[in-house]
Amino acid sequence: MDIHFIPAFTDNYIYAITGDTACWIIDPGAAEPVLDWIQQHRCPPTAILCTHHHTDHVGGVAALAAQFKIPVYGANTRIPSLTHPLQEGKYAIDGVPVTIMELPGHTRDHLAYLVDQQLFCGDTLFAAGCGRLFEGTPAQMLHSLDRLAALPDATQVYCAHEYTLSNLRFARHLEPDHPILRDRQRRAERQRLAGRPTLPSTIGLERTSNPFLRVREPSLIAAVQAHDVSVPNDPLSIFTALRSWKDQFQ
Repeated sequence: MDIHFIPAFTDNYIYAITGDTACWIIDPGAAEPVLDWIQQHRCPPTAILCTHHHTDHVGGVAALAAQFKIPVYGANTRIPSLTHPLQEGKYAIDGVPVTIMELPGHTRDHLAYLVDQQLFCGDTLFAAGCGRLFEGTPAQMLHSLDRLAALPDATQVYCAHEYTLSNLRFARHLEPDHPILRDRQRRAERQRLAGRPTLPSTIGLERTSNPFLRVREPSLIAAVQAHDVSVPNDPLSIFTALRSWKDQFQ
């Protein structure tokens, strides 16, 4: 299946996934950019897939569902026009196998969609970062990130925001001499200067350079404890302190 980026707002990505008989729209926070894409590509949608209920991910769902008379998939009734509530497990959508992962943390009922080796993870995992904790706990988010980190290295990561450069600035602040982070930041800067997305990432790249997936590594632990000597040396405490630090980072 082919994956298309539909930019929205200042930094959101809506995704269109097209195949022989399917055209899925993932997290349409607004209807207008999706309608423009549909008109340009002459590809009427067959389903809407939602990772969570935040408005910048579902603001266009009701209008698109009504216009095209298509099913809407998501976790629960906080998703507008929901027709197919989903839980953890394996499904077939338009005959295509899809694995649903329940990933609480950013919200209580956040989902990710795994299609072959493409992961659509909404606001749980970002390139070099992770989502804020609006409803879930640090323990839930750490468990969700650990589950994603256990996926194969080649898994492509399609997150919902272009936050990569901001996340990399924080990661470099933690570990300014980390060679993978240095090279990744330079590459991301070139991509953005050329007007290209920094995505997809891969699980392999995230595992080696995303600080939120590395809370058990000595260099990351040392960076967090240098910032706050009171943080205990256990993964949950390191993650909690790291997420709080990132929330305040300018």
